Amino acid sequence: MDLSLRKVRYFVAVAEELHFGRAAERLHIAQPVLSRQIRALETELHAQLFRRDRRSTELTAAGLQLLDDARPLLTAADALRHRVRRAAGEPARFTVGFMPGITVTDAVRAMAARHPGIALDVVRTSWDDQTRFLLDGRADVSFVRMPLDQRGLRLRPLYSEPRVAVVPAGHRLSGRESIGLADLAGERPLQDPDAVPEWREIPVPPDARSGDARRFPRAVEEKLEYVASCEGVVILPRSVATFYTRPDVTHVPVRDITPHHVALAWSTGNSSPLVDEFTALAVEFLALPAADRTPAASRHDSCASGPGFVPPVTAS
Repeated sequence: MDLSLRKVRYFVAVAEELHFGRAAERLHIAQPVLSRQIRALETELHAQLFRRDRRSTELTAAGLQLLDDARPLLTAADALRHRVRRAAGEPARFTVGFMPGITVTDAVRAMAARHPGIALDVVRTSWDDQTRFLLDGRADVSFVRMPLDQRGLRLRPLYSEPRVAVVPAGHRLSGRESIGLADLAGERPLQDPDAVPEWREIPVPPDARSGDARRFPRAVEEKLEYVASCEGVVILPRSVATFYTRPDVTHVPVRDITPHHVALAWSTGNSSPLVDEFTALAVEFLALPAADRTPAASRHDSCASGPGFVPPVTAS
């Protein structure tokens, strides 16, 4: 039996969303088509992958096993496709990923100025896919936020920054110069405790440690919606909180929490000399306090001096 990668991709979307409607939206296909493809995959594998009723969709034991195996399978398939295209003479291209709040313009412009014949792309990643973009070859290098799964990657630490608590405007802590972690006692955390281990040591509402998935929204934008609705608070790197400035939330520095770390990462299988060259530029422009960095723009006459630099695109 030949396993269809397309059906496996469909399965992963449903497994991650645990909702056929949202998964169909994400895949840009009709929900009945998606349902048929999943049923066909279950028939091929002789296993039920989901338990569904009117209120929920859950993975079976077989579905959990397939999800564990499917992600590396799809990553390897994507990486293979990218390598073959490059070997077939696809136009020279170098793609730089970055997380929200990290400004990469100086390093990218300097790289573009050195290599006018190479198309320089930038792509925004997220907490969920920052490693995936490197492992499947969609990005050559990426500015990542720690912690992350480092398997299959090489990392060059760049800098650290303070973390802040994001609270609703008018919250009891808003307007303070700084707070201690203990000041958040009784607040509902809106993120996985692994992201802020120190939070495990302070009291939270009785139901905040239950299995309620809503308290861990995936995207920063979703977290901020819950913060603005007074559903909880979130701790973010200062640059991320600043990047998502909005009038109904505010942030305050947390003085007794470990700083957040930013690094440049690339796949262990990427041996391009351009990676080493870009790493040196990243260190030059970002491995210093912001006040000590020299903008690349000051070294060039105009934006026209950076040929090949493609405007940012958002990860889909």
